Amino acid sequence: MNKTRQQELTLWLKKQSILSRRWLSISRVLGTLSGILIIAQAWLLASLLNQMIMEKIPREALLLSFALLILVFILRAWVVWLREKAGFHAGQHIRQHIRKQALERLQQAGPAWIQGKPAGAWATLILEQVEDMQDFYARYLPQMSLAAIVPLLIVITLFPVNWAAALILLCTAPLIPLFMAMVGMGAADANRRNFLALARLSAHFLDRLKGMETLRIFNRGEAEINAMGEVSRDFRQRTMEVLRLAFLSSGVLEFFASLSIALVAVYFGFSYLGEFNFGHYGTGITLFAGFLALIMAPEFFQPLRDLGTFYHAKAQAIGAADSLKTFMEAPLQYPQQGTQRLEDVPVTLEAQDLVILSNEGHTLAGPLSFTINPGERIALVGVSGAGKSSLVNLLSGFLAYEGTLTVNGTEFREIDLTTWRHLLSWVGQNPLLPADTLRDNILLGAPQASEEQFTDAMQRAWVHEFIGQLPKGVDTRTGDGASRLSVGQAQRVAVARALIQPCRLLLLDEPAASLDAQSEQRVMQALNDAALQQSTLMVTHQLDTIKNWDQIWVMQDGKIVQQGNFSELSSQTGPFADLLQHRQEAI
Repeated sequence: MNKTRQQELTLWLKKQSILSRRWLSISRVLGTLSGILIIAQAWLLASLLNQMIMEKIPREALLLSFALLILVFILRAWVVWLREKAGFHAGQHIRQHIRKQALERLQQAGPAWIQGKPAGAWATLILEQVEDMQDFYARYLPQMSLAAIVPLLIVITLFPVNWAAALILLCTAPLIPLFMAMVGMGAADANRRNFLALARLSAHFLDRLKGMETLRIFNRGEAEINAMGEVSRDFRQRTMEVLRLAFLSSGVLEFFASLSIALVAVYFGFSYLGEFNFGHYGTGITLFAGFLALIMAPEFFQPLRDLGTFYHAKAQAIGAADSLKTFMEAPLQYPQQGTQRLEDVPVTLEAQDLVILSNEGHTLAGPLSFTINPGERIALVGVSGAGKSSLVNLLSGFLAYEGTLTVNGTEFREIDLTTWRHLLSWVGQNPLLPADTLRDNILLGAPQASEEQFTDAMQRAWVHEFIGQLPKGVDTRTGDGASRLSVGQAQRVAVARALIQPCRLLLLDEPAASLDAQSEQRVMQALNDAALQQSTLMVTHQLDTIKNWDQIWVMQDGKIVQQGNFSELSSQTGPFADLLQHRQEAI
């Protein structure tokens, strides 16, 4: 990562801090107050030592000073605790806002764009990378101000007492941020590579976990274990690289801080021996001045030490912000949403020179010209990548387009998508059952449905065929990812959810994919019956199930190249005849 990119990411991170300006200001004020208490503590301690050693004042006469010193200790500890709390609240508020923005952008982009990355990569982006910005806002940003304010207060306090000691501290202080920045640039790049490795590891692990049964069937378990080991070793090496740079930056800080404190100690040592006779304004060097300088010298560098410790948090935040900022600012074309509300009547869709666009603005399919009449059943076939799912995603309102697409004469981009989606039902190839029980998952399609409608939907989707095998019937918990149901059973539940409420357009995207023969027969029977009650568009590779459908559209390279019924297309030479031949050979 070059220096310009690091500066750009740092500015972006600082821009987000405006969201919690109040908490950050409180943290800075409390840090400054803590610095003032450090000076007061050092002054009281130096005075006590000078009075006890040089002025021979009895300890009993200094009880008030001792009580005051203890009070300052307690007050400083309380202020430091409050500062940590304020910093935590600042970081928490900013993280919540950034995560909310990221989730809103994911929602706007829609599932068609989200599927471009594995779920593990999105989880790392939204959870891990946002979480790793906490210390940048909670500690590093407030410490940047304190690293200048507190040493300046100490120098101002020390300068009237001994200008030579103040000058030593002032001259050696810039060396620490200079070398810290040099080490930090490498740490930011290492953190960025570490986050990329973590995203790959998360995605790799989640994908293998989902396909565990398939891997076992094909005896690929050992090979995938070895592959996971390689990815894990790569991530471990990158993590150790980050830690190595963090320890290096701490070592640099300690070296220069120790060197400066040693110079102050050497100066006072030779001054007390009479070798040096400067820095004390001609009044003679005192034990009080020596104690005060030596007590405050470590405290002078402590804010810089803390900044160095938190500098790793900055490098970590920059590494996390790299892909997050790219994601947040990527130029995306969202589907335009109007305000026109649709009535619950049969729909007619007409497209003229329709071009479907990806979120990045690339052409996915088109130009397309077609008409879907009320009650018409249309099967969409073609090889993978022909643009079939893109058309379904467009009709669901998840993709932008050029050209013309009307619903009952109203341009699609002028329609309120919420009302449009109330007229849709959808069944995909991977059944998603997010609710707790089987009943709740079916009722997601119509929460106010009656018991009669619920039972009818189960019977039409053949759910009643296996419901008696479940321990609690319809109140059985489906488990995480519908783990307590087979794929065929879960798909039947998804079909029941789609059928429980009458719709005007039924969208089916490979609903029988990955099903066994019996489940496929039941699911397709239910969907064929349901397709007679509204307009239906089904994406499928199962050509033997669409013989009685009204129309078949064949897509190739993003265009509809053939239209007709099964008997017409099967008797012609062309893409559909080729698909039919390949299907028969596969069987």
